[in-house]
Amino acid sequence: MPYWDMPYGGRGRGTMTRPDEPYYVMYDADFGLSGLAGRPEREPVSVPLPGGGADGDEQIGVDARSLLASGLPEPVIRTLWLAADRGRFDPAGPGGTVRSWLTAWSEAYPPPAPKKRPQGGTYISAVTPYFYPRPVLVEAELRAAVLAEIDLLAADLARAVPVPGAVGALRSAVAEAGADLGLRLLLRTLKAHSVRVDKACHDRFVALGDTFEYCFAVITDGLDVDWPPLDVDRRDSAWDFGLSALAERFAGDWHDRTARETVRLAADSDGVGQTPGSAAALLLADVTRLLGSPLSPDTLGTLWLAACDGGYRIDRFSIDVRHWLELVADVCREHLREVAPGHRAGAPPAPPGPVAEVLRELRDLAPELADRSVQPMWHPVPGAAVVRALEEVVAEVDPDLGFRLFLRALVAMAVPLSEERYARLLALGERFGYGEFHVSQVDGFVQRDL
Repeated sequence: MPYWDMPYGGRGRGTMTRPDEPYYVMYDADFGLSGLAGRPEREPVSVPLPGGGADGDEQIGVDARSLLASGLPEPVIRTLWLAADRGRFDPAGPGGTVRSWLTAWSEAYPPPAPKKRPQGGTYISAVTPYFYPRPVLVEAELRAAVLAEIDLLAADLARAVPVPGAVGALRSAVAEAGADLGLRLLLRTLKAHSVRVDKACHDRFVALGDTFEYCFAVITDGLDVDWPPLDVDRRDSAWDFGLSALAERFAGDWHDRTARETVRLAADSDGVGQTPGSAAALLLADVTRLLGSPLSPDTLGTLWLAACDGGYRIDRFSIDVRHWLELVADVCREHLREVAPGHRAGAPPAPPGPVAEVLRELRDLAPELADRSVQPMWHPVPGAAVVRALEEVVAEVDPDLGFRLFLRALVAMAVPLSEERYARLLALGERFGYGEFHVSQVDGFVQRDL
């Protein structure tokens, strides 16, 4: 078999072979040899666990075969393991060798029978039964990207890792055993020795993890990141945020929790690239601006009901809207005291934004909205009232918040959109610095020419 056809290993520079299912489908945490190295002290790593082992053990067999076939000298493989495992277990101890240890794992988890692939390079997931394309991964490019990260972190690794030759061993692992295993061993070594990385490095790791189809935990769990200070004007999330994102949670199936628990989940929903506490700080900023605004209780109530699609009818439960917003603010402050005690909670003045442009889109759709309502079958909220409330928040409070609530109202009332209008909404989202999936919440309502 040519080296470039070997899974995750060999000296090839061609297309990378991957498992039939994406890693994020198979594993919800680190896996393979890197996952083995990260196990707690109480779980043995010296021999395969009986009874089928733990989730991710089958990948240990794949990783072991990659190292065994790589041609790496035994001392280099031992260095890799000791650096990743913090030296807790030495496979070359009395009566053993590194290769015999890897062979034991390989034999415990032999290669599975290959699955039939549909034509066209697509994949049928056992979890999500539909076809979708998977990108081609070029091993040479991936190895270059991982080696570049090792080079940038080489000095910090050399200072922090007490195993001589660890940096060189990581480089050799990438070059000889593949970018996938090399990246996971690099991440595990960084975590094992608390090597701090900056946000830019973290974000590059996340991008590489997306390429390899890892779940986020492979990158983020245990990685020491030097996060920038909380800043409510920074947009690091790919999705919605703040009060509009909270309202979306209440539009869904939230009834197995209390309202306060749902708010707490929203406050603790930092995106993978966000400074801890960002979700709570952004939500608190929105709520604080509304509470400090001249908007009437009726207007505030209408905004909430439209944004949550009537999913939490504070009007039917006789809940004062300002009391509700204060409860949301209290939950956010409580969370921030835990994760970002140095953050000065509150809301700075709303930054200037394209007020006229947002109002133009809103007023242009006003006739369509006026013919609709939120939850028309049960205590409907008239679309005309929603338009008036949105105009007030855009003009008098914050055009950013107003635009986000406008998007939520379009979803709640299922307003059809032309492709031209959708393009303008996307452009406004870019003006506000939104992430790539934020405005796409209304994508399903775009009337496209076939």
